[in-house]
Amino acid sequence: MLKKVLSVVLALATLLTLCVAFSSCEKKGNENLKVGFIFLHDDTSTYDKNFMNGANEAKKALGLKDEQVIFKYPIEEGKACYDAAADLVDQGCNIVFADSFGHEEWMIKAAKEFKDVQFCHATGVKAHTEKLDNYHNAFASIYEGRYLAGIAAGMKLNEMIAAGKFKAEEAVIGYVGAFPYAEVVSGYTSFFLGARSVCPTATMMVDFTNSWYSVDAERDVAETLISKGAKLISQHADSMGAPSVCEKNGVPNVFYNGDTMATCPNTYLIASRINWAPYFEYMINCVKDGKKIDIDWTGTIATGSVVVEVLNDKVAAQGTKEALEKATADLKAGKLHVFDTKTFTVDGKEVTSYLADVDDFGDFKGETEAIKDGYFHESEYRSAPYFDLRIDGITDLSKK
Repeated sequence: MLKKVLSVVLALATLLTLCVAFSSCEKKGNENLKVGFIFLHDDTSTYDKNFMNGANEAKKALGLKDEQVIFKYPIEEGKACYDAAADLVDQGCNIVFADSFGHEEWMIKAAKEFKDVQFCHATGVKAHTEKLDNYHNAFASIYEGRYLAGIAAGMKLNEMIAAGKFKAEEAVIGYVGAFPYAEVVSGYTSFFLGARSVCPTATMMVDFTNSWYSVDAERDVAETLISKGAKLISQHADSMGAPSVCEKNGVPNVFYNGDTMATCPNTYLIASRINWAPYFEYMINCVKDGKKIDIDWTGTIATGSVVVEVLNDKVAAQGTKEALEKATADLKAGKLHVFDTKTFTVDGKEVTSYLADVDDFGDFKGETEAIKDGYFHESEYRSAPYFDLRIDGITDLSKK
């Protein structure tokens, strides 16, 4: 009898232990989860602020506490990134995310050293070739958002032409680029194609600041573009330099990573940005649930990762909202492809084949056929953009 009682007591004790263990696992999956974020600049950079906003949105959506989310900034593109990652690991982070292209080498170094921690990186190109279980790249099809913003720009050009402000052949767009990387080339080309889809006489001038964030350089480039005849300005750079010049000169502006409605009410037209909250929720939930994070993740309009910001009705041309709604629906349905090869030429010829440098080994050699079914398949073979064709109608002033 005593043996039976002891057996029952032992069984109950074992069951109780298992319940406590299970509860502990559940607790670890929620309360003990920590996420570290590495940002290139502080929140004065529109680029970094957009990431910070996404992280805070994910934190709120997942019910994470303040101590579970750690921001480190400004972290330069060098060994400082590795040091920041190592410190976040020491603080108990299960996931470390970095937001700038130049962080990649150091994130990979950290991933190889801290194999029990997941490392995620935006705009990187090497996850699919490194094949580490704990290193991942992510980006979004922002070229679609830029194309839509381009439609708004093209319609504004048409309105100004109709009003007699300049001739159709003078519909010149100015574009302030950071670096002549594929990411920037893909962005300004998609924006231009959107504009030219409704304003076929549009041309573009592009110049570069060779910095992701420089108020002075971005302001200077914008002023130069306007002096050379740009009737509208857009950008892939992270400060308010260009928009402030546009507001001062009364030139319509298409922004990136947020809207400038409050500060530039007379010239802000529209903006596009990547919404990082869906990816942050995805990567955190994967770790919490013990699931694998995609090696290369690409967000889309459908996942809520590509956003077109509020349209300024005060500046926008009549009918812009309706045109954007139609184009958005066509993009989602697969009826419209941004890089349709029938909509652009290179050296006067349609491009029917192109080997893109998707597997980035530093040799700058293309190895992946990117054109099929009549369009360039951007961000399908790797999340980070690899469209680097210089199409007709766009003048690179840095090469003049």
